[in-house]
Amino acid sequence: MINFITEEVFEIDKPGAYKRWILEAIENESLELGELSFLFCDDVQLHKLNMEFLNHDTLTDILTFEYNVGNKIHGDICISTERVRENAVHHNVSFFNELARVMIHGVLHLCGYKDVSQNEKTIMRKKEDFYLSKLFSE
Repeated sequence: MINFITEEVFEIDKPGAYKRWILEAIENESLELGELSFLFCDDVQLHKLNMEFLNHDTLTDILTFEYNVGNKIHGDICISTERVRENAVHHNVSFFNELARVMIHGVLHLCGYKDVSQNEKTIMRKKEDFYLSKLFSE
């Protein structure tokens, strides 16, 4: 089950399409969907979560909390739509393109991908691009 929760005036256009896309990505990674929640919030809320759970005093666009059990994906993905808007402008892409990139980035973390080393970042970016092409080709 995939849930979209928002703490601001924001809605995903065609949530069913996003849910199918995320499910297909998880299945493509040879995993199963358990419980997955996306929380869309502002910088203040995400910063608070970052401080409370990770002791990081920084702004970020996403926090991913993994609760996987075996082959089943379980997690909470918290996204600052404020950061996403700023990053979209910075990267000269639409808000929804950047939002989808951040969403699939969190899902890929739940699938076991890391982005600490440069090699890991390169692999993560290629995976993001691959799955974005699937969403935006529909």
